[in-house]
Amino acid sequence: MPSGASGKDRPGVWLHCQSRLESLPLFPAATAAPVATESLIEIKDVNFAYAERPILTGINMTIPRGKVVALMGISGSGKTTLLRLMGGVMKPTTGEVWINGECTSKLDTQGIYRMRRRMGMLFQFGALFTDLSVYDNVAFQMREHTGLPESMIRDLVMMKLHAVGLRGAHKLMPAELSGGMARRVALARAIALDPMIMMYDEPFTGLDPISLGVIANLVRELNDTLGTTSLVVTHDVQEALDVVDYVYYLSDGKMMAHGTPEEMRANKDPLVYQFVHGEAEGPVAYQYPSKDFSVDLNLGARRAASPPGGHRAA
Repeated sequence: MPSGASGKDRPGVWLHCQSRLESLPLFPAATAAPVATESLIEIKDVNFAYAERPILTGINMTIPRGKVVALMGISGSGKTTLLRLMGGVMKPTTGEVWINGECTSKLDTQGIYRMRRRMGMLFQFGALFTDLSVYDNVAFQMREHTGLPESMIRDLVMMKLHAVGLRGAHKLMPAELSGGMARRVALARAIALDPMIMMYDEPFTGLDPISLGVIANLVRELNDTLGTTSLVVTHDVQEALDVVDYVYYLSDGKMMAHGTPEEMRANKDPLVYQFVHGEAEGPVAYQYPSKDFSVDLNLGARRAASPPGGHRAA
């Protein structure tokens, strides 16, 4: 148990935390927050390219507060790039990204850092600090970005771990965790500071069916409980459609379709239908473009060299 962790004589944990939170600064002093609007994230005519190679073209999105929104599309369609633009890691080539009433392109370095403190990120494979215990992984952000005493950090860490069902695993090291447990610890760390926006980059990858269902339910429940807005990049279509409020579908860097889960399931566009229903045949071809197979096998030359009747001379 970490230092200051006895807690036997502190029955009113929630009231204790609330009173301490009101008296201590969670974040460094910053400028006044913008006036809240119904839309938390707005993507306006965004284009992005690496040198001459276009990645995103003409992207427009509006994401309301408190919703769970999925970004879907085949690999290389620009989903993770879009997350990076929202997080201020990169700036669009043209167009604007607005987060909570602020244009990310107009923020200086300190403004970007301030905005990111209100964001949580769950990476594809958790990305836990391997030399830190479960407890210290979750406590990391609190120690780095707040002025809270260790006794209060202890209470908050235990609350976050309890929310993902792993309070009893706080002493374990990442190497002692299963894949599903590691993902849940990473989720507890991501929500450590009660983020305004949660970003999930392929949260279901590599999980068994039970762990996948647990993580999917946690995405929904934590979003509603904490009042966050969640962005989920995923290929697990059916699992995601059961928990999200809205879907944006990208293909080749363009926004091809968007709608509610019911609307996406009913969408008859061949490209969207193939993706949503996992069809092998459709606009996305199985074979990469190539020459005729007979040319690669040099069958024409072989036929020309064969004598009539198809038999070679002895």
